[in-house]
Parts: sequence; structure tokens; C-alpha cells
Amino acid sequence: MRYPLFKPLLLTASLALVTACGKAPDPRVAATVDADNIARQYMQLVLALGEHDSNYVDAYYGPQQLRDEAVARGLSAAEIAAEAKTLLEKIDTQPTADNDMYKLRLHYLDKQLQALAFHADSLSNGKKANFEAQAQALYDTTPPNYSLTDFDEVLAGIDELVPGEGSLSERVFAYRKNFVIPADKLDEVFQRAISECRQRTQAYISLPDGEDFSLEYVQDKPWSGYNWYKGKSYSLIQINSERPIDISRAVDLGCHEGYPGHHTYNALLEHKLVDELGWQEFSVYPLYSPQSLIAEGTANYGIELAFPGEQKLEFERDVLYPLAGLDPDTAAEYASFLKLMARLSYAGNEIARQYLNGDIDGEQAVALLQQYSLNSEAEARQRLRFFDSYGAYVINYNWGKELVKQYIEQTDDQDERWARFIKLLSSPRVPSSIEW
Repeated sequence: MRYPLFKPLLLTASLALVTACGKAPDPRVAATVDADNIARQYMQLVLALGEHDSNYVDAYYGPQQLRDEAVARGLSAAEIAAEAKTLLEKIDTQPTADNDMYKLRLHYLDKQLQALAFHADSLSNGKKANFEAQAQALYDTTPPNYSLTDFDEVLAGIDELVPGEGSLSERVFAYRKNFVIPADKLDEVFQRAISECRQRTQAYISLPDGEDFSLEYVQDKPWSGYNWYKGKSYSLIQINSERPIDISRAVDLGCHEGYPGHHTYNALLEHKLVDELGWQEFSVYPLYSPQSLIAEGTANYGIELAFPGEQKLEFERDVLYPLAGLDPDTAAEYASFLKLMARLSYAGNEIARQYLNGDIDGEQAVALLQQYSLNSEAEARQRLRFFDSYGAYVINYNWGKELVKQYIEQTDDQDERWARFIKLLSSPRVPSSIEW
């Protein structure tokens, strides 16, 4: 049996109370209560859609009762889409307010619900939208478009830097083997890297009391690392160790998954929005949503923020290379190589675009990833699994970082950059409201 949408009982009670007291209803109270009701219904729809897509609900630490109610309703994907669209109409009727955080909250709910309705419609009709439609509808943005030939100059530079025989991807794979963290050193290196990321973050961000994480190593995943946020400022961080992990990834993943990345982001949202303001919608995180561009963009930009200039190279050379038993004298050369490799980032987006749009098949995608992203065949197949699992989500890493970078680097002052970064981590931002 299909249950009706929640009625705004709290709003009715609030209005009745002020009327009984002989006072006119305070529109600010009414707006807040109505937003709370919209938020609760949004949460239920996210949890309901999670029953149709196991990847969809990335984190939930709200009341178990709400999840139980969402499951008990047994809504189809089509019904979820319809109810999301009804809620969107309700948001359009909300009064405007001078409060910036309230505006941000309503805008956040609006964009998140648009993405939810889009994903529910896709699941209902069984058709995957093209790359461009996914980017706009799910992530509230239009990423740049490149031709693969735009990366030929970068490939030529890498070709000069990496000696040896065979194809360029084969030579790059052989070269990177020199910088792989030995398996028996992996945990020691990662623990030290995360500790440094945490220390540098704490110099600028007051983290909630008792915040912590656990670190696990897993295999057979389409991603290299993942943060599973559990609530109460606690995360489970998983590192995929099925493929060799090079030394540069320790700081990258330590920042991205931990500090000042996903763990910090989720902990601040919980502390500032859920605990202090009572905005329960931030206790649920739908993966395919505009929130993900902010999450991934800040997590990737956070690496540069925590280790500005040459500080990442210096820390790796002086601390991590010796811990891993690698030659510190090779660190600068490898850092130069990685800067060139980073310029190939958008090539992966374009290959994903062609694959998701049906212009190339899986084998062609693997070949192009080897040619333009310089992946080994195994790495290319792992990335193809990511495209299959997460679609246009790939834009959130590089394009998300670029949007965050543009906002934060409007100032050269390091303290002000951290202040802008904290603002993104502790307010209801989506791509279209970054500059608000």
C-alpha cells in the first residue's frame, strides 16, 4: 500500500500554538518548520531509492526508524521520482528569506531532489542517460569538453622523460614500479601519511572532539580508496591494495579520504549542520548528487591546501621514501613525472564520455585508457569497472577540484584560503552555490 506524503504536522502545531496565544504566526518559524518537513521527506526518498540501487546511499547515521519507514513504504523507483517532483514544487512555494544559510539549505534541497528524481527515473525506465545529461542532472554542472588529441603534447613530454622499450604505457608502468610501496611497508607508510595530513589540518580546522577513523585494506574494488562515514565523527577508510600502490598515493589518499578530505567534510557537516542546527538531511548522503562534486572537489584540492608548494615532495622525500625503503634521491624526478601525468586527467573523462555515450565499446575504452591515460591493461580494466559502476561520477574529481580551486584561490593569503575551504566544508553548498 502506498502511503501519502508526510503532512506538515509540526507546522500545523506551531501555527495553532501562536494563534492560541493571540499572536500572528512568525513567518520565520513557519519557514523553518516547513523546510524541516521537506528535509524529512527528502531523507525518506533517498533511503527508499537506496533499496533500488545499493551504491546510492553512501552514508546514513540518522534514526533507524526513518530508514524502517522508508523501506516499509515499498515505493517503486517511479513513485520515488514522482514524490521527489512533488517536493520540488513545494520548495518553489517557500518564502524567500534574508538568512543566507536558509537560502543555501533550500537551494541544496532543490538540487539534491532534482538529482534524486533524475536517478529514480533512470532506474525506473532502465535507461542510462548520456554523459552530459548525468553531469548536469546529477552533479549540477557542465564539465569542459576536450578532444583526445589535446593531450598529444603532454604524452610527448612524458615520452621524453621515461626511457626504455615498448609502448609508452608499458614504459610508464615499468618506471612506476620503482616507486611502489612494498606490501610489508604499506600500513606503516599510510599511517604516517595520514598522521601528517591530520596534523596539518588541525592547524587550521577545529575538528569535533573524539573524531577518529579506522583503516582497512581491501581488494576487488573499482576504486583506489573509500571513506565510509559512520556518524559521531567516525569513519572507516578503506584502501584497495589489489593493485601496486605507489608512494605518491599515501599522502593523496590520506588527505582525500581523511584530512582535510571526506572524513573532515562529513564530521564538520554533522557537527555544524546536524548537531548545532538540527538539519537532519545532512545525516544522509546520496552518492549520485551535487553534494558529491563538493565532497570530491574539496577532498582533491585539500591535498594542495595541506601541502602547498613543494611541501608534499619534501615530506615524501624526507619521511615516506625512507619508511618505504625507496631512494629519496629519485623523489624530485618522480614528482616532475607525476605533474605531467596529472595533465592527462581529463583524458579519462573524455574516454568515459565516449564509452557512456555508446561511441566506443569496453575494449576500445581499455585501449584508449592505455594510450591516453597511460594505464596498464589491468588499471584500464579497473577504471572501466568504475565507469560501469559510477558513470559520469568521474567529473567530480578533476572538474570538482577545479571549481573548488577557482573559488578558494581568489586570495593568495593561506589563512583566508583555509577559511574559504572551511566554509565549503561546513555549509550546504552545491556547485551552483559555491560563490554564494
